[in-house]
Amino acid sequence: MDRRTPRRAAYAAFIGTTIEWYDFYVYATAAALVFGDVFFPASTDPLVGVMAAFATYAVGFFARPLGGVVFGHFGDRLGRKSALVVTLLMMGVATFAVGLLPTYASAGAAAPALLVLLRFVQGLAVGGEWGGAALMAVEHAPEGKKTFYGSFAQLGNSAGALLATGAFSVMTSFGDAALRGWAWRVPFLVSAVLVLVGMFIRLRVEESPVFEQVKQRRASAPAAAAELPIRAVLRSSWRPVLFGIGALPVAIGGYYIATTFLLAYATGADVGVEEQVVLNGLSFAAFVELVATLAISWLGDRVGGRRVVIAGLVAVALLAVPQFTVMGTRDTVLIFLMLGLMRLAMSATYGPMATLLAEMFSPDVRYTGMSLAYQVAGAIFGGLSPLAATALVKAGGGGPAPAIGLLIGMCVLSVVCLAAAPRHRDAPAVSGTPAVSQ
Repeated sequence: MDRRTPRRAAYAAFIGTTIEWYDFYVYATAAALVFGDVFFPASTDPLVGVMAAFATYAVGFFARPLGGVVFGHFGDRLGRKSALVVTLLMMGVATFAVGLLPTYASAGAAAPALLVLLRFVQGLAVGGEWGGAALMAVEHAPEGKKTFYGSFAQLGNSAGALLATGAFSVMTSFGDAALRGWAWRVPFLVSAVLVLVGMFIRLRVEESPVFEQVKQRRASAPAAAAELPIRAVLRSSWRPVLFGIGALPVAIGGYYIATTFLLAYATGADVGVEEQVVLNGLSFAAFVELVATLAISWLGDRVGGRRVVIAGLVAVALLAVPQFTVMGTRDTVLIFLMLGLMRLAMSATYGPMATLLAEMFSPDVRYTGMSLAYQVAGAIFGGLSPLAATALVKAGGGGPAPAIGLLIGMCVLSVVCLAAAPRHRDAPAVSGTPAVSQ
């Protein structure tokens, strides 16, 4: 294999997931800031409108397991590359279409209904995207560097968030009336350009060498290849799926508590931090995560990816209280500092995760298995965390304590499941090269 191929695969994984997550986070940011007014204005309680917007936001997470199963099937049968081309195109079309939607004021109930439908398509696309992109990076990577190369797929999360919050930060500079009138549409519409760039890069990447080995084995044993990947996962790999789901609450759900929910909480009437301050702070935090993820994943190849993730989980638990209480100070420097520290800790919980999940499954069902674990965790912890945190805070009288307790509980569950999760060793790509597990 050409020595440049792993770098190309890692770069393509980064670009592709950046675009996918940009599209996903643009919706999340809009849900926190404007969708309650634009698509759900009937309620007189602004918090109820935000909860309705978060409910449609959650629809995308509920669609993700289905996307993981569907595209995992094609990725395990036809190849990682072909599945990824379709997911990127689906996401781009759905996101662009959101930018063209009529508002509730002009179309009534049809407007939120169309919004939910497009969010569902987004969920299907991102459900199939992450597993394939992560595998293309991990399965092309040389031994001893899989955590580092796998983190390029993870970089797309912070890069997409940086672009999404940055785009809305620019849009808010036009004023509140413009943001709710037309400016919110711009970040959705520019997605079309990003998708074209991503398709050009992704089509130039070779298929995974590990999948090529799987194809050869299936050719020699067609009877064994007849079983559906999802059936094989549920029959023989259901324990890794459960451990994978349990390892991800903070990497997925905790992230949304510290970003999407925090944005709505901090800018609400009770706390009153300016939207521009929080958006700029989240953009700064995304940049911190983007810079830190590669270094943390490099460390994971040397001391062990699981150790790095567990250390990150401990740090998240310790930072949970100051992360929320600092918002009440309205001090821009303190807000930026705490947002940056929290995302640094979360980069440790997320960066090595692609490789850790990949090593839980054998190659013939890996796309389906890790996608199912990741996307079910996304539906449970990602889709419901902002909604649950908002409801708990409302029930608790407006203070952040229930959200803080929820985040710390996620940390505990993640540590327990990650410590107990199994590991699979791939056969070496080159004869005589030892297969290692990170």
